[in-house]
Amino acid sequence: MASDHDDQSPAQYASPPCFMHELDPEFRAAPADWPDVRRWRKAERERLINARLAVSADARAAMSERIAEGLDAVIGEVTGRMVSLYWPFRGEPDLRPWMASVNARGGRTALPIVVEKGHPLIFRAYAPGDKLEKGVWNIPIPANGDPVLPDVVISPIVGIDPRHFRLGYGGGFFDRTLAAMPFKPLVIGVGYELQRIATIYPQTHDIPMDRLVTEASVQ
Repeated sequence: MASDHDDQSPAQYASPPCFMHELDPEFRAAPADWPDVRRWRKAERERLINARLAVSADARAAMSERIAEGLDAVIGEVTGRMVSLYWPFRGEPDLRPWMASVNARGGRTALPIVVEKGHPLIFRAYAPGDKLEKGVWNIPIPANGDPVLPDVVISPIVGIDPRHFRLGYGGGFFDRTLAAMPFKPLVIGVGYELQRIATIYPQTHDIPMDRLVTEASVQ
C-alpha cells in the first residue's frame, strides 16, 4: 500500500521535479513525462526490492524490532485505537510481534484487503490467532469480520523520498484508500534506511506519509 498509482496518467507534477541531477553527476536526469516516470519507478522498484531481499533474515528481524520501538514512540498510547498494519511480503519489516503487543495493551489491529483492482482497500479487524485466508498475491487476510476504519495506518514502503512521498508496488491502492476515507488517519511509512531515495517524482495523486519510521530514525 502512495505512488502506487502507476496505472493512471496524471496531467502534471504535484511539485517541480527534483534537480539533484544538476548537483550529482551520478543522479539520473529527471524523467520528462508520466510514461518516463512510470518506467523509472518500475526499475527503481525492482532495484529496491532486490536490495531489501539481499539483507539477511536475521538482520531484517533486528531492524523490525527497532522499527517497532519507533512506532511506540510515534503513536504513544494505543488503548482504544484501531491500528492497521500489514502482513509482511518480500522482505518487508515483520511487525507481527508488535501487532500482538498492541492488542495486549488495549489497542485493536486490522489488516488491509484488496477488494478489486482500481478500487480502495478495505480494512478488517484482525488479532493474532484469528482465522486467515489467502488474498491477492496469496497474502493472508482476515477471513471474517466487518470493515473497520483505522485511526492509524502503517504502510510498508518500497522507497521513500525526503518529503515522505512513498514508492509502493504500483497498484494505486494506498492513494485511493486514503482519498476515500471519511477522516484523515495518522499515516506512518515503515521501512529500512536503504530504501531512501532522492525523489519519486511525485504526481498529483501521490499522498505523502505523515511520519516515517526506519531502524535508525523516526521522522
